[in-house]
Amino acid sequence: MDIRGRLAEFRKQMEKEQMDLYYVPTNDFHGSEYISDYFKVREFLSGFDGSAGELVITQQEAGLWTDGRYFLQAKKQLEGSGITLYRSGQEGVIKLNDFIYEKMPEGGKLGCDGRLVSQAWAEGIVRMLSRKSAGLVTSPDIANLVWKDRPELLHQKAWILSEDYAGESRQSKLQKVRKFMEKWNGSHFILNSLDDIAWLLNIRGNDIPCNPVVLSYLVVEKEQCFLFAGNNIFDQEQKQQLEADGIILREYDAVYDYAKSFPQGDKIFADKRTINHEIVENFPKNTRIVDMASPVTYWKSIKNETEIANEKDAHIKDGVAVTRFIYWLKKNIGKETITEISAAQKLEAFRMGGKHYLGPSFDPIAGYGAHGAIVHYSATKETNAVLKEQNFLLLDTGGQYMEGTTDITRTILLGKPTKEQQKYYTAVLRGNLNLCNATFLYGCSGVALDYAAREPLWEMGCDYNHGTGHGVGYLLNVHEGNNAFRYRILSGPGKNPVLEAGMITSDEPGIYLEGKFGIRLENLILCVKKEKNEFGQFMGFEPLTYVPFDRAAIDISQMNQKEIARLNAYHREVYEKISPYLNEEEKEWLQKECEPFA
Repeated sequence: MDIRGRLAEFRKQMEKEQMDLYYVPTNDFHGSEYISDYFKVREFLSGFDGSAGELVITQQEAGLWTDGRYFLQAKKQLEGSGITLYRSGQEGVIKLNDFIYEKMPEGGKLGCDGRLVSQAWAEGIVRMLSRKSAGLVTSPDIANLVWKDRPELLHQKAWILSEDYAGESRQSKLQKVRKFMEKWNGSHFILNSLDDIAWLLNIRGNDIPCNPVVLSYLVVEKEQCFLFAGNNIFDQEQKQQLEADGIILREYDAVYDYAKSFPQGDKIFADKRTINHEIVENFPKNTRIVDMASPVTYWKSIKNETEIANEKDAHIKDGVAVTRFIYWLKKNIGKETITEISAAQKLEAFRMGGKHYLGPSFDPIAGYGAHGAIVHYSATKETNAVLKEQNFLLLDTGGQYMEGTTDITRTILLGKPTKEQQKYYTAVLRGNLNLCNATFLYGCSGVALDYAAREPLWEMGCDYNHGTGHGVGYLLNVHEGNNAFRYRILSGPGKNPVLEAGMITSDEPGIYLEGKFGIRLENLILCVKKEKNEFGQFMGFEPLTYVPFDRAAIDISQMNQKEIARLNAYHREVYEKISPYLNEEEKEWLQKECEPFA
C-alpha cells in the first residue's frame, strides 16, 4: 500500500472515532529523539524518514513540519504523497499549532496517542482548542489498526555500568534526588526521559539504536524507587544489585496503573515537558504536580572527573580511527570504487578495531558533492553516489565506547580544490576555531557564544540552518540537553543553561550550497575553568576531538595571524596525540597534514 493508500485507511479510522484532525509526532513514549522501529508511525504514514518532523492529518489534506536539516530530504521524499511540506521557522510558513487551529471546526476533535505527547504539549493544545469549543482525544491507537505488519516493541537485555566508568554510585545519585525532594517537600519524583534514567541508575541498554538506553519509567520515593521496564532484561545478579539499592522492578506498562495508586493530595515532581500525557491522565484528580525541569538532566550534563578522563581516552581511539580512514580514502580514491555507503562502512571497520568499541552513536551521514548540502542526508541503495577525485565528502559519524560517546564531522576534499571550495571551507574552519578558543566570563550560556562560530560566514552574507552545537552524553545519547550553542533564545525552564566546567558540547559550523556541496567541521569541546581574578571566573574550552582538518582545502590568505596560530596549535596536538598509534606510512602523511602554516 502506498502513502496515499495508508492515509486513506487512516482517515477511515479517524472518521469512525469522529476525529477531525490527527497529530503524529516523531516520538516514543519518552520523548526520545531517536526511536525504535515500533514508534516510526510518522514515517509509515508519510514516507519521510528524517529524525525530526510532525505530521497533521485532516480528512482533506495533510501537512508535515520539519526543520532546516531536512528541507531538501523531505521535499524529495514527500513527492507524490499528497502531503504538503511546511518548512519550520521560515518566513511566511504557518506554524503547526496555527494550522491545527485554523483547520479545526467549532466543537471538533483533535486525535493523538496520549503516550506520544508531553503533558505540557497537551495542556497547551487543549487551551488553544477550547477557544473553538474543541477538544483533544487521546485514544485509541489508530496506527495499530492501519499498520498491519508493525514491528514489535522490543525490550533488549540491559547491563549495569560500573563506577570505573560512571565515576559515581547510583546510591549517591539517588541521594541527590531525595535531598531535592526533601527540600521541596515532595513524595514522588517521576522520570520519563530514558537517558536521565540510565544515568541516574548507572544502567545501559539496547532498546533504541545507537542510544544505549532502556525503555523504562522511574518513580523515586523517599525510601525506595520503582523501575518500570521489560521483563527479564536484567539477569539475577544484576537484579540483586539493583534491589540492594532499593530499586524495585515492575513491568513496563504497569506505570499507568501505578500512577492511579498515588495517595490523594501527594506532591509529585514531574517535568511536564518530558512526562507523557497518558501518565498524568492516570493521576488521582487532586494530585499536586510540581512542574520543574528535572535536576537530573542538569547533573548529567556536567561530567565528573572519571567521565572526563574516560572521554579523553575514547576520543583518542576515535581520532586514530578517523585519521586512518582519511588517509586510506585519500590514498585509494580513483584506484577502486568507493561509494558513500562503502566509505561509511570502511570508517566503521576502523572504529571496530578500537578497544571497548560498542557501535555507532548515530547513523552515519556520508554525503558526496551535492548530497553534502542535505544537512542530515542518509545514503540509500538508490542514492548511493560513487566518490570521484573532485568535490567534497561530508562525513558526520560517531562512536559509542565504554569510555564515552564521540561525534565528529570532517569534510574531506577529493581531488584539487576550487577557489570557491577553499573560500567556504576556510570560513567554516575559522568559525570552528574561533568558538573552541573563546574565553568568557562565567555566567554565559551558549547563546552568548554562537556568534564566534557564525561571524566568518555572516560577514560573507551566509549562514547555516541548524544550531552550532549540542550537548553530548557519556555513553548515552549523542544529542543531550540542555547545553548548546545557538543564537535563538529558547523559552522554558533549563533551556539556556549557564556553561559549566565539565559540560561537553559540539562545535559544528557549516555551509550548504544546494546542488554543489556541503561543508561541516565538528569537534567536541570540553568546558573548563581558566583564570580567576578581580573581574570574575573566566572560562574556556579544550578540544576532545583530535583529527586533522583538510590542508588542501584551506586558503590561508583568508586567516589572520591569531587564527593561523590556533590552527597550528591544534594540528600540533593532533600529531602528538594520534601519531603514536599509526604505522610509519600513516604517520608520515599525518606529519605533512599537520605541518604549521607560516
